[in-house]
Amino acid sequence: MDAQHWDEMYRSRDRVFSGNPNPVLVTEITDLPPGRALDVGCGEGADALWLARRGWQVTAVDISDIALHRAATAATGVNGRVAWARADLTTTPPTAAAFDLVSVQYFPLRRRPGHTALHGLLNAVAPGGTLLFATHARADLTQREDFDPADHYQPDDIAQLLDPTWNVLINETRPRAAPAHAGTHHRHDTVLRAVRLP
Repeated sequence: MDAQHWDEMYRSRDRVFSGNPNPVLVTEITDLPPGRALDVGCGEGADALWLARRGWQVTAVDISDIALHRAATAATGVNGRVAWARADLTTTPPTAAAFDLVSVQYFPLRRRPGHTALHGLLNAVAPGGTLLFATHARADLTQREDFDPADHYQPDDIAQLLDPTWNVLINETRPRAAPAHAGTHHRHDTVLRAVRLP
């Protein structure tokens, strides 16, 4: 799933996602004071814009130029609070300890020896900051020729890798709050919310 794959996916439709922020983000982050946020795999930008309109300073990263163009086009009323950046965060880690929130919503993060990409995202959380990781429950995923659910992290996998400098607030499976996308059977989300201790 390289940049070409994602560009082709976005190019195939005028809009891939609803334009609404992910319900897990809205549920879990509404009570946090605004700060610096990293939106991992921002897609068409709904989460980044929702955060920015609530006072967050957001770095929104995606591998797809097409997605970033759409997101930037939709960026009204945010007064420069979003920096759109093209990068592959699985190979280029974000700045360490730079973010009060690292939001990873349905990002297909593959397991790798040494967990290098995952550690890059964890290290980006500043002391006192929050990691929010949400994805489809493994039971709702099916193996395809180009996708094996077992190759990707689930929140519980990440929780088990956190050291004592983290406090896990939520590690659970819950019913999905938004309707599943057409042609999918996603009925449950798995969610990890953890805070790096100050």
